Order: sequence, then C-alpha cells, then structure tokens
Amino acid sequence: MSKVLNKFSLEGKIALITGASYGIGFAIATAYADAGATICFNDINQELVDRGLKSYEELGIKAYGYVCDVTDEEKVNELVAKIEKEVGAIDILVNNAGIIKRIPMHEMSAEDFRKVVDVDLNAPFIVAKAVIPSMIKKGHGKIINVCSMMSELGRETVSAYAAAKGGLKMLTKNIASEYGEYNIQCNGIGPGYIETPQTAPLRVPGHPFNSFIISKTPAARWGTTEDLMGPSVFLASDASDFVNGHILYVDGGILAYIGKQP
Repeated sequence: MSKVLNKFSLEGKIALITGASYGIGFAIATAYADAGATICFNDINQELVDRGLKSYEELGIKAYGYVCDVTDEEKVNELVAKIEKEVGAIDILVNNAGIIKRIPMHEMSAEDFRKVVDVDLNAPFIVAKAVIPSMIKKGHGKIINVCSMMSELGRETVSAYAAAKGGLKMLTKNIASEYGEYNIQCNGIGPGYIETPQTAPLRVPGHPFNSFIISKTPAARWGTTEDLMGPSVFLASDASDFVNGHILYVDGGILAYIGKQP
C-alpha cells in the first residue's frame, strides 16, 4: 500500500458506532471494518442488537454488539468499561444514534421535544464524555458526530430535530476546541437525503417529495449509504489528523444550491 493510501487504513483501531444495527450507522461500521477496524456497536434493545449481529455476520464481519440506552449516563459508562475490558480502548467513536419526530411545533409537546434533544444531543455528549479520558491517555482519538443538513437549515415539522442537530454541530466544534491539544479530532458528517428503508415510501417516482429532493440536489439523485463510507473513513483515519471541528456535508450539493428558477 502506498504511503498516502496507508493514511486511510483503520487497521488495529477499535470503533464504537452507536445505533449501528442498520441504516447509516451500519453502513459506516461496515466501511470501517473493510478499512481494518474492529467494530463495536450498541442499540436500544436485544432484538435490534441481534438483528445487527446477524447482518454483520452475513458480511463476514466479527462485530461486538451491546444493549445500551445512550441517554443513560450510568449505562453508557458501563458500556465503555465493558468494551475496554472485552475488546480494548476505543479509538473511534461515531455518535450515530438518533431519532426524529415530525410534528408541527405548535402541536408538539415539551416532552416530545425533550426526548428528541435527549437522544440527538445529550447522548452524544454523554458518550463522548465517556470515551475521552481513554483517548487522552492513549494520545489520540477520533469522534465523529452524525449531524444533518438540519444543522444548518430549518424545515416544517422538525423543530426539535433541527435544534438538536444545530446544537450537535456546536458541540462538535467545542469538543475540537477543548481536546485538540490531546490529539483528539472531533468532526461531524452531515448526510443529505439518503436512500434507506425509512425513506423508501418518499422515493416512489412521481411522489412530490421525491421530485422536490431531486430538483434541489445538483447531483439530481438521492444519496446512498455507500456515499457516506469514504467520507466517514477519512474522518476516522490518520488522513484527517489536522481536520478538527469541521462538518463534512455529504448532500450532493443541496446546501450550496439555491435551486432552479421556476
């Protein structure tokens, strides 16, 4: 392997990807495994963890799965301690676990708002806080927060999600500011509109939302989970050692584009 390509290797690294039983988190984890990393992941219940373990096994990936609610600080601390004991100290953390509730703001309860913020913003704080001490001790670490275009833009019915993802963008910048001197890089990745099972009903040809997204994207298509793999590996690898506090939007150009004149 060339000197440059070797910078992108994750050989010997241990990665924790939260909520990675399926979807974007699963895609990122499989990319890390392909780059040489050992994969650890969690999910909210045993059924999802078993589903994830089966999916990784089908791809020939040895993964370590754990049940953990990432909003529970005590449980997160137990999870990190267990991974360190069973697998080793975590080199790479991807804060992927998240939820969204699409409810008009004036109809949304404060309880629902708090729940979204708890999972999408408080949990990344809790998990990052749990892994940082070992990263300081090892003298290196990578933290990647899964942000969103809603870290930059508003949209109808996603007030809690946009508030949380905007906060996650600033948490990313602050972790970079506070721990950069310890050779810890914290960056965000901001997926655009991605083809997942959850978005399948919206991607039917002729669906107004499908037409809207394609018209607003210079690439003229939805993204795929494969589109996130290379950028995610870059942010986890030695190739990004002087990249810190950056949000890398993988959106086909949506954020750069005002749209076609009607």
